[in-house]
Amino acid sequence: MQTLHQTSTTEMEVTSIRLERELKEKLKELAGNQGYQALIRDVLWHYIGTQETAAPKAKISRHEIRASVSATAQKEEACALTGKAIRPFESMLLGLTSKGSWVPLSVDSLAA
Repeated sequence: MQTLHQTSTTEMEVTSIRLERELKEKLKELAGNQGYQALIRDVLWHYIGTQETAAPKAKISRHEIRASVSATAQKEEACALTGKAIRPFESMLLGLTSKGSWVPLSVDSLAA
């Protein structure tokens, strides 16, 4: 794994975190030559990135959906109409909006 953010350690702030001894040893094993602190930074940056992309998008109204197609979620999604969680590998719909965007929809979100 390569460090996502190449920042000089002199530009970083020192932070103390308490880890279980077993967790720290596992991190060291996983990190190999990279070092477990760099691995922890990578994991945290990855987490931040997934939270930014998974942030709930503004809901749309049903009348904005022009068409829908059946699909299977490949990752956690949120229905653009209801905000309901759609879990990985769960059946879902992809809705084509009047603006030409595809949005995730829960299967029952278009029911009248």
